[in-house]
Amino acid sequence: MSQKTPVDFWFDPLCPWAWMTSRWVLEVEKVRDIEVRWHVMSLAVLNEDKLDEVDEEYRELMRTTAWGPVRVAIAAREEHGAHVLGDLYTALGTRIHNEGMGAEKEAVAAALRDTGLPESLLDHWDDTPYEEQLRASHKEGIEKVGQEVGTPIIAVPGADGEQIAFFGPVVTPTPKGEEAARLWDGTLAVASVPGFYEIKRTRTKGPDFSNL
Repeated sequence: MSQKTPVDFWFDPLCPWAWMTSRWVLEVEKVRDIEVRWHVMSLAVLNEDKLDEVDEEYRELMRTTAWGPVRVAIAAREEHGAHVLGDLYTALGTRIHNEGMGAEKEAVAAALRDTGLPESLLDHWDDTPYEEQLRASHKEGIEKVGQEVGTPIIAVPGADGEQIAFFGPVVTPTPKGEEAARLWDGTLAVASVPGFYEIKRTRTKGPDFSNL
């Protein structure tokens, strides 16, 4: 039996677009021989030197709300193992996005209960001894694609064994079944071309969670 292809996925629970993409990758996992490995990145870390360039609402989000969920997630990884991140992210995204609770402490507490993780992980909300690990996980992902993107970041082995990494894709609603597989195949096809950087069009609607 062939070994599954590892797919590394960096997420911040705050981002609704990363949530959509993550559900797509799990659909791909059903129809392609891949295995997703989850990693934490942080929009707060990404934007901490750019706060003068964003509007006040986003600036406040990055200074406050954005830190708590990723601190809890990295603490869960450090204290309970990387294998808990997939289920925790599913629980976080369901509470934050699908149920509309937002990236608040109550939503994260509910997600911890959903996954059987101790609520004592909430002690990391305002501060964590795992700051260095959080930044290292973020750096590992963002250095694969550059500072001008956000979350999610996906990395897969290329034909030569070197990783191919890219931001996105940004898509809504989440593709299912063979549609998910076609998008996966096409994304890998363009991402594997040396010197390829971007396909983009203006978003005409926001994240649609109706099929999640």
